[in-house]
Amino acid sequence: MILTYLAFIGLYGVILAQGNLRPEEELFFETQAEKAIWQKEQENPLMLFTAVHAKDIQYQKWEELIQELDHKRSKTKNDYNFLRSIFQKSHQTLLKNYVQHSTFNDMLEEGNFDCVSGSATLGMLLDRYNYNYEIIETDYHVFILVDINDKTIILESTLAIGGMISSPSEVRAYLESYQPVEFAQLASLTERLGDPELSLDDHAIFRKVTLTELAGLQYYNDAITHFNERSFGLASKQLSKALVLYNSERIKNLQDLAKEQAYKVYGYDIK
Repeated sequence: MILTYLAFIGLYGVILAQGNLRPEEELFFETQAEKAIWQKEQENPLMLFTAVHAKDIQYQKWEELIQELDHKRSKTKNDYNFLRSIFQKSHQTLLKNYVQHSTFNDMLEEGNFDCVSGSATLGMLLDRYNYNYEIIETDYHVFILVDINDKTIILESTLAIGGMISSPSEVRAYLESYQPVEFAQLASLTERLGDPELSLDDHAIFRKVTLTELAGLQYYNDAITHFNERSFGLASKQLSKALVLYNSERIKNLQDLAKEQAYKVYGYDIK
């Protein structure tokens, strides 16, 4: 597939505020729909998650889920029980098939999701219903911590059954499996987030990220696809957008590597 990229410079609000790009730098977009999201909707997490490969975005299932959960919330004040409803109904309506490297739009259209799109879904719902939560980025995986009455609950989006972990001993064991090790370094820049079965031996990353930063990680994942296909220029373009959303060392390092590989393999410099 040949992609036509659309240049857009006037993103001063979000770009200059975060300091990730110089004013003269350009971002490049696959579609007019993606460009429109960045022009007008960069403060809206839902729209940011639909920006990757944006075309004819299907919101119907999302809206159905919101409508059902709003109704359930109006009937209960029990935060724990409603959290279980959020988790279960999300899987019944949207998070149907765990498929590595799926985008948020794949989930809306086909029900295919990974830990990034799954955690994005749960995070936006937790925001809507005013839960106290954190999205946790690790070396190659993302999950959510929710605090209810000083009790920590884990939402592991990739497990429809057993993915809401509330037992204190199970929560402790889960978190210990991801705890970083001093001086550990990320072994692979070209392994995408989204595989909870991947070896956890690196133990280099364990940090809280915002929904906007998680949207940046979705661009990072997409860039890795292009990188592994040796499309280093496209990878760098996706990483430029990822950096606007999330000023992350792993994103910067992968963009440097993409530029280096483009010169070594094809003999051209990526701006």
